[in-house]
Amino acid sequence: MKVKKILSILLISVTVFGLLAGCSSNTNDSQDAGADNTAVEEDQNSTAGSSDDADAAQTEAQSGTADSTDVPSGSGNVLVVYYSATGNTEEVANYIADAAGGDLFELEPTEPYTDDDLNWTDDNSRVSQEYANESLRDVELVSTEVKNWDSYDTVFIGYPIWWGIAAWPVDTFVEANDFTGKTVIPFCTSSSSGIGDSGNLLADLAGTGEWQDGERFRSGADEADVQEWVNGLGL
Repeated sequence: MKVKKILSILLISVTVFGLLAGCSSNTNDSQDAGADNTAVEEDQNSTAGSSDDADAAQTEAQSGTADSTDVPSGSGNVLVVYYSATGNTEEVANYIADAAGGDLFELEPTEPYTDDDLNWTDDNSRVSQEYANESLRDVELVSTEVKNWDSYDTVFIGYPIWWGIAAWPVDTFVEANDFTGKTVIPFCTSSSSGIGDSGNLLADLAGTGEWQDGERFRSGADEADVQEWVNGLGL
C-alpha cells in the first residue's frame, strides 16, 4: 500500500510539473508574438509615412505644374523685343531668348523696308530721307502691344545701328509702352559702329524703367559670345 501511494504521489508531481512547463512555454510564445506584431506595425507606419510623403510631393509637383501654366512661355519674366532690317538682329535676339529662357516680340513696320529703302548710300532712299528729316521717323508698327506685358521683369531691346543711333522703328515701341518696374537691356548689331549713346537715347525717350548698359554685336555674331554675355548678366 505504501509503495502504491508513493507511486501515485510521484505520478501527480510529474503531471503537475508538465502542466506548469507548458503554461510557461505558452506565455513566452505570446510575448514573442507580441514583439513581432509591434515590429510589423512600426514597419507599416513607416511605409504609410513614406506613402504620405510621396503623395505630398506628387501633390506639390502637380500644384507647381498648374501654377506654371499661368505664366507666358519661357521663363515667364524675360522678353526680347527686336527690330531687324536684314536678319542680323533677329539672329542675336533668338540667341538671347534661348540663353535667358525668354519670349520674343518682333517689331514690324506697317510698311516694311525694302532693300532699296535700306540703301543708305542713295540720298533718295527711304532711310536717307528719314535720317535727313526727323519728322519722317515716326514709323508705324503692326503692333506695339505685348501680351502679358506686366508679367515681364526684364526686357531686352534690340536693333541695328542707323547713323550712330537705334533704328527708329524701335522708337515707336519705346514711346508706346510703360517700362516702370522693368530692367531694360539694349543690344544692337552693326558691322563697325559701337552701341554709342543709342541705349541712353532710348532710355530718355521712355522716361521709365531701369535701363542698363547695352551691348553691341557684330553682324553674324557667334552664339557662344551672346550666351556668355547673357550669362554674365546674372538674370
